[in-house]
Amino acid sequence: MIYLDNGATSFPKPREVGRAMSWALSRFANPGRGGYPASLEAAREIYRCRSAAGELFGCKPEAVVFTGSCTQGLNMAIRTLVKPGGRVVISGFEHNAVTRPLHALGAEVTVAGRRLFDWEDTLSRFRDALKGRPDAAVFTHVSNVFGYILPVEEMAEMCREFQVPFAVDAAQSAGTLPVRLDRWGADFVAMPGHKGLLGPQGTGMLLCGRLPEPLLQGGTGSESRRQEMPDFLPDRGEAGTLNVPGISGLLAGIRTVTRLGPEAIHRREAEEAARCARGLREMGFSVFSGARQGGTVSFLPEGDCEAAADRLARRGISVRAGLHCAPLAHESAGTLETGTVRVSFGYKTGPWESQAFLAAAEELRGGM
Repeated sequence: MIYLDNGATSFPKPREVGRAMSWALSRFANPGRGGYPASLEAAREIYRCRSAAGELFGCKPEAVVFTGSCTQGLNMAIRTLVKPGGRVVISGFEHNAVTRPLHALGAEVTVAGRRLFDWEDTLSRFRDALKGRPDAAVFTHVSNVFGYILPVEEMAEMCREFQVPFAVDAAQSAGTLPVRLDRWGADFVAMPGHKGLLGPQGTGMLLCGRLPEPLLQGGTGSESRRQEMPDFLPDRGEAGTLNVPGISGLLAGIRTVTRLGPEAIHRREAEEAARCARGLREMGFSVFSGARQGGTVSFLPEGDCEAAADRLARRGISVRAGLHCAPLAHESAGTLETGTVRVSFGYKTGPWESQAFLAAAEELRGGM
């Protein structure tokens, strides 16, 4: 199988990830729930992961709240920043992990910037929207559909200028692009553990520049006499038993990313996406690509996108077709009715995978 769906989850995982999870299952008990060695060593492993994440993302270890997914982290951030009926600014490329929680809150949403690969449009529209003094802003770092890298540092600076609290969705950038809580001054940055950080599914992190409102209430192993959740990090956001094997695997993934270097990973992925885009365009397909693009590219085949992805799958090429849980992004790009076929590269993919994909894509022409 040639796996080109890393935008959904990285695959295959580094061997160290599985080994770390197996070790955790055989050695670690419940962290923070006992003074015996198996519990204490679990707590040390959890702290090692917080520390590794904090060093990579520019925050203190205690500012790292472990979640089950980026979606969980975004829900926590959004429910902290946005009250029912609140006014929020978002980009034109948000995932349902942002838009659905806002819809559930009945938020008044302003969509700012809808032109792909156009920083001038994104920034000018975003500034205009912030002038209205919304309650919060929530925006993605990289479009999961088109690989468009948004000007997050500039958007963060604008939010600070207008004193608008904000959260960043780093689902497609953590592990490949500079993501820094300290530099951005964000209230929250949410990320999954299983994509660019190469960890297992069912893991994620919320980097907290302020105290979050808990999504869950329950035991934390601290201040057990209180009936309110603790008012300090990370305990306030971590009710219940943590996913110790998953976090141990995530630590192994973060260490792999740190060793390889996020910049080198991004360069490799972006080069293959650009190679893919050039080849598809030469075949006559409609391709969505631009100067500011990560390791993901979308295109329109001749005929139905799902059928095209199925034909590629029968040739051993794994891609994703449809709306990719981001109808707003497709609406911005004019592909809401058709969807796209998305090709997303990972830390291990190279030219031969691109060439194999392009050879298979050649057979899509005129054959739908």
